[in-house]
Amino acid sequence: MARIGSGLVAGSGRDRFVDAWTRAVAGTSYVPIGPAELNHLLCGLTDQLFAALSGRPFSPDPARQVGAALVSAHFLNPEALSRTVALLGTHLADCAGAAGATPTVLASADETRPPPGVDDQGADGEGAAGAADRIAGLQGALASGYSWALRRRTLDDQERAWEALTSAQAQAEARFRAVFASTAIGIGIADVSGRILEANQALADLLGYSIDELRRLTVRDLSHPDDEPASWNGHQQVIGGEVEFLRRNRRYRRRDGGTVYTEMTLSLLRDRDGQPRYAVAMIQDVTDRQRLHARLRHEARHDPLTGLPNRRLFLERLNELFDGADPERRIGLCYLDLDEFKVVNDTLGHDLGDRLLAAIAGRLEAEVSRLGHLVARIGGDEFVVLIPDSTGTEQVVAVARGVLRALEEPIRVGDQELNVGASVGVVERAVGASDVEDMMKAADTTLFWAKSAGGRRWALFDADRHAREVTRYTLSTTMPAALTRGEFVVEYQPLFRLSDQALVGVEALVRWNHPAFGRLLPDQFIEVAEASGLIVPLGRWVLAEACRQARRWQTDRGRDLVVSVNLAVRQMHQPDLAGTVREVLAETGLESRLLQLELTESAVMETAGEPMRVLGALAAMGIRIAIDDFGTGYSNFAYLCDLPVHTLKLAARFVEGLGERPADPARDRIVAALVGLAHGLGLSATAEGVETVEQAARLRELGCDCGQGWLFGRPVPPDEIDRMLRVGVPVADAAQHPAAGLRGAHESTVAAP
Repeated sequence: MARIGSGLVAGSGRDRFVDAWTRAVAGTSYVPIGPAELNHLLCGLTDQLFAALSGRPFSPDPARQVGAALVSAHFLNPEALSRTVALLGTHLADCAGAAGATPTVLASADETRPPPGVDDQGADGEGAAGAADRIAGLQGALASGYSWALRRRTLDDQERAWEALTSAQAQAEARFRAVFASTAIGIGIADVSGRILEANQALADLLGYSIDELRRLTVRDLSHPDDEPASWNGHQQVIGGEVEFLRRNRRYRRRDGGTVYTEMTLSLLRDRDGQPRYAVAMIQDVTDRQRLHARLRHEARHDPLTGLPNRRLFLERLNELFDGADPERRIGLCYLDLDEFKVVNDTLGHDLGDRLLAAIAGRLEAEVSRLGHLVARIGGDEFVVLIPDSTGTEQVVAVARGVLRALEEPIRVGDQELNVGASVGVVERAVGASDVEDMMKAADTTLFWAKSAGGRRWALFDADRHAREVTRYTLSTTMPAALTRGEFVVEYQPLFRLSDQALVGVEALVRWNHPAFGRLLPDQFIEVAEASGLIVPLGRWVLAEACRQARRWQTDRGRDLVVSVNLAVRQMHQPDLAGTVREVLAETGLESRLLQLELTESAVMETAGEPMRVLGALAAMGIRIAIDDFGTGYSNFAYLCDLPVHTLKLAARFVEGLGERPADPARDRIVAALVGLAHGLGLSATAEGVETVEQAARLRELGCDCGQGWLFGRPVPPDEIDRMLRVGVPVADAAQHPAAGLRGAHESTVAAP
């Protein structure tokens, strides 16, 4: 056994690789060594490759030396390189495994940097890691070393030819003729008109003509039909004497109609007067190299599992549409994500999942490519369809519908028949109104909408909805700091007793003076606060602020006003709510009889277990409990009898139309029934949304106790309530509040804290 690097290479694995390599390169080039020497050479190079493959840290540099060694051994036909690179990919991993190079050795966890000269991003944008990446690194490094060594050899040949051309005339001619005839590089000489005067055999073989045939042609006769006219500008500069030397890649048309890719060096020869006389072209065949590069480029831009374009190619195409395009040009995206694909992977295995993805990719390509659109797999189970010249939203939506239809039929994979749905986000816009980043964000957002709606559907981007969601997110992130910055304020809407128009209390309503969005009402941010959990600290702040203000009116004005504060559902589920309220009352000095807590009807109906005990504890403290917007939910009246509630607040929709002529008997009966229900349960009734004198009068006739609405006053800052108290608005004694004395026997049902 032979020692390679830090491990032992099994002779059988090494020998198999050497034998395969020998067979692969034999006959590709003229090599002036015998079979034994060739075997010895390849054994040594194999040892270098094995050592590099198992080296820690990994470095592909030995493979560059192997590539250069092949050129030094006269393997000058690029076919030798192509076969060697292919052999590394198909045999090296197996032979290395036989040699004892374990996967741990081949891909150490602490190695994160890619080998020099190798793209550190794979087809799907993942970092290079593992044995496959090492082999790819060796392939690239070997090809690089081979190309540079061959290039250096070519430049040496060119240098010798140039020296022959510029030497003394007698010696130069002999030397030039020798080089001209024997070199493997194609050489042609043309006059300034482009007529070919001379060519060597290598050039004739390269282009498929005889030397005599070439002498009857011009340089332009050999040009490729797809070349742009501007591609000849450099040639014209040389024969015009503007430049002496030019090197570039060119395509030429062979005699049989095929295409040969070359690296051409064009030099100018002048006569004794310094005038341009001849152009000498040295041409090397790089077709195999070009094809290798094209293959590597294709693999870097296509998904190996499905064969579809990958994220890299998709983004290249998308950027091309945005760069330098007509701003009125419209493009569309359909961002596709499979529904419940993870279930397939987790239950049936990743192998079947991969086969399913390949089958889905085939269906998508068949559906989309016929329309001239690009479909790409951009990662996992996500695909995207690019409509480069959209005619409008309808066209892009039609594509999305077509994609969903294509996936409706079950897909058979092996002995499994799978039914896979998808969600599609649709975006369509002019390139001048967006950029790549915004368009991808919009597509991702819209896909989320489709997923959130249940999947197996498409969703169209809605700028207004997106703006609302962005605003909602912004509010949730800025709300905590807003409390400390004092951006929240509390306003108060008066509550009047209908029988004598006396002011009996106020409802505390929070507002947010947002620095970016201006003045926000509760319906614009309370849901955000509840969803994020910030409703708890915000609710405590509002409660404390309202109690503090009510106590101030009591001490400064000598007036008892009941302050009503709304409780959110999430607050009701806080087990320490009663303790929090008790702390606030103690901090502010407000008597519990002057505090009323409001809950929505649906929230009250859900109070079971701990929330029910919390309500009982609050009521036992002397705090009033009110049901807000009563009549809009689905109350269980039997359950309502056992709740420690003091007031029912009738929703504003019941007040609309009251007192109008002609009267609406049905509406009158509903309001009368609700008021009667409240009184029957020993509760007071307060009507919300009272806006007209007629509504107030009719509510009074129907026995409603209190009214709240724009007729009596809109929500105002506390100093406005102060003004009302100063000018002598009648204020009811808190002991005469409509809720007081109405509990009767029902009071005994309140549980102790």
